Amino acid sequence: MMRFMALPEGFLVDPPPLQGRVLFSQDWRDVTFIHWRVDPTVVAPFLPAGTRPDTFDGATFVALVPFEMRSAAVGRMPPVPFFGDFLETNVRLYSVDDKGRHGVVFVSAETSRLLIALIARAVVGVRYTWSKQRATVSGGKHSWSTKRRWPQRGLQCDVGVEVGEHIAAPDDLARFLTSRWGLHTRLAGRTWWVPNYHEPWSLHHATLTHLHEDLTSGARLVVDGHPDVETMFSPGVHTVFGTPVLLKR
Repeated sequence: MMRFMALPEGFLVDPPPLQGRVLFSQDWRDVTFIHWRVDPTVVAPFLPAGTRPDTFDGATFVALVPFEMRSAAVGRMPPVPFFGDFLETNVRLYSVDDKGRHGVVFVSAETSRLLIALIARAVVGVRYTWSKQRATVSGGKHSWSTKRRWPQRGLQCDVGVEVGEHIAAPDDLARFLTSRWGLHTRLAGRTWWVPNYHEPWSLHHATLTHLHEDLTSGARLVVDGHPDVETMFSPGVHTVFGTPVLLKR
């Protein structure tokens, strides 16, 4: 008998209005979502204080997300020349706090710009790393390669997908994994919620053509073999980040 799996109570499929001033704006392009199901107890130690693993049908997830960052800007200023465009591949987890805010936690985030890595670590608390990266596109085929320069020099990721049909009606799991309107991060010994606004993702089915990576193991996350959630692709969204909010803990 098929079980009915629903989104957590209070889960927001559509983005709430962004409160306060805009901290950053960015375009995320050619985004691929690759996931492994894991036991929540495996990832709980990696989450900042005041948050816990967000779960769907008793499981949580480790995600590998390669994409292209474009037109990154501070506040509502014009995009930063050169430094505002770069490739990124992040390893992320899914979190929820006591106020019911469902977000992500970045365990690592590869960037091809060293300055961006240093600033993001200092200002937002995200563990950005400096990597040599390359992306190629041929029709519906997309591939990304990453080789870590700093820290943990030598960690690599090589991933390719073939993009399929548009997902007209994403199921609850797809919404759970992509309808994330903020991030939880640890900075200056405190946990912060950084709200994020963008239109809902336009998602496509995608087939992994190859995947060889050690970014997850380099982050001390243990994933079991081939990803066991359908891979998804999106042409991208324009997004803005709002003023960080301190968790009262």
